[in-house]
Amino acid sequence: MTASDSSPDTDFLSLLQEIWHQILKIIADLRLAIILLLVIALFSISGTVIEQGESLPFYQQNYPEDPALFGFLTWKVILNVGLNHVYTTWWFLSLLILFGTSLTACTFTRQFPALKAARNWQFYQKPRQFEKLALSSEVSLQSVSEVIPLLEQRGYKVFQDNNSIYARKGIVGRIGPIIVHAAMLIILGGAIWGALTGFLAQEMIPSGASFQVSNIIEAGPFSRSLIPKDWGIRVNRFWIDYTPNGDIDQFYSDLSVINNQGQELDRKTIFVNQPLRYQGVTFYQTSWGIAAVKVQINNSPVFQIPFASLKSQGENGLWGTWIPIKTDLSEGVSLLTRDLQGTMMVYDKKGDLFGAIRPGMSINIDGVTLKIYELIGSTGLQIKADPGIPFVYTGFGLLMLGVMMSYVSHSQIWVLQQGDRCYLGGKTNRAQVTFERELLAILEDLEITKHQEVKSIIEAT
Repeated sequence: MTASDSSPDTDFLSLLQEIWHQILKIIADLRLAIILLLVIALFSISGTVIEQGESLPFYQQNYPEDPALFGFLTWKVILNVGLNHVYTTWWFLSLLILFGTSLTACTFTRQFPALKAARNWQFYQKPRQFEKLALSSEVSLQSVSEVIPLLEQRGYKVFQDNNSIYARKGIVGRIGPIIVHAAMLIILGGAIWGALTGFLAQEMIPSGASFQVSNIIEAGPFSRSLIPKDWGIRVNRFWIDYTPNGDIDQFYSDLSVINNQGQELDRKTIFVNQPLRYQGVTFYQTSWGIAAVKVQINNSPVFQIPFASLKSQGENGLWGTWIPIKTDLSEGVSLLTRDLQGTMMVYDKKGDLFGAIRPGMSINIDGVTLKIYELIGSTGLQIKADPGIPFVYTGFGLLMLGVMMSYVSHSQIWVLQQGDRCYLGGKTNRAQVTFERELLAILEDLEITKHQEVKSIIEAT
């Protein structure tokens, strides 16, 4: 066997290296990153348009098989593909991971080498090197050092090697794209971490009741530790403020965080855009309803009867209940209301409107005295835990910083002195017109300096 012969192991390693370089080249391709970004954006839009986390009857009603929306979008397609919980599906998370991998590869194969090249000193030693520059000129100078003050006045960092000068500024513009890539990776990481460890729940709780989070709508595979087990929430009071014309102004919930023994750990009154946060779990005020009414029939004990929602839409909702007026439940009256302002409509056993009543009032109907004591509201809470949010916010902050840094022009100027001739040229990656004006201003200053030197010599002689 000669030295030129290669072993099978060496050939195999060479093949693996070649495959790895090809894969890395594909992953680091900017076109792949753009395609992945567009696909992610498309599915993100679908997650905004298609309601997320709803029940099966909801999708069957709103996305029937005949006629199918757009000819193909049915409830079966939505559930099978996972469009009802887009952001936590395996394929969406895989797209995020692939996009992050592409960004990482692009950063290490393109951005870091570009930054390293920008930081290197690059002295020109031959006049023909200036020919490849779009902006270059020749001036007559006694010494190349005459250019240094003019460059430093304009913020350039100057490096000199005998009769050659290299000057640069705006290196932060090369760092900006790296910050942008890092920020996007942090955002992607935060989104993935939140999808894996967070959860979303909804509760409709009557005023005065306590509960523990149980109605989970969405939950990541590692979210179990975040779901509260040793504490819950007590709704001390729920109320609504109305405008003078009867419209809802704001609704409030006075919430207490309690442990399993009923001891209060924290307390806050929440309303829209002012949630309660406790141990990484956030309680948002999202909706409201009417839970029950406390009534008395003749001299009976005061008892509570639940209300049922007859319409599901917010301010135009309608709630109703049926109140028995005989012990055998053979007859009763109906009670309807639209809000918590207190006015309720009473309908007799035939379904005819009998009158209106408010809490604290009594009414005689069919020989029975009906007294209303209290109308009990219920608060609609959205409960969310997302450990990835701090990472996402940090990423967005860095993204804005990186974008601003990327707008800084990276400008380079070379100067070479040969005899009495001085070659000067430069280039920039953006703001070309501004750079041209700056270079012309340097040349004009050099000419002015030269004339002043000549004048001084004449005056001295």
